Amino acid sequence: MNIALWIIASLLAAAFLAAGLVKLGRSKEQLAAAGMGWTEDFAPGVIKMIGVLELLAAAGLILPAALGVAPVLVPLAATGLVLLMVSAAITHARRRELPMVAGNLVLLALAVVVAWGRFGPYSLH
Repeated sequence: MNIALWIIASLLAAAFLAAGLVKLGRSKEQLAAAGMGWTEDFAPGVIKMIGVLELLAAAGLILPAALGVAPVLVPLAATGLVLLMVSAAITHARRRELPMVAGNLVLLALAVVVAWGRFGPYSLH
């Protein structure tokens, strides 16, 4: 199970690293034109903040465990992603973007598995 948790955390980290970089590297208008219609409902600063949170979560899923420094940050980062995905799912549901909600729920489930595993039976301490 430890290997499965590493794989899941790595996949989540890669996804949120990419997502965070896109949100930080593009303007609100560019994001909306690329199919991220939800950005119309948020100020540019909020979109950038979401990108920063995604980058921090990506780093928090991997670096503490890999470096052996404060490994409790791994399940905390996963918990942060759970909260972020709940918020994203609510936003997309309100906009009736059901395929996006499904994607959010998959990412949420993966983050729950990492949080459960690293807080519980497969902790890194």
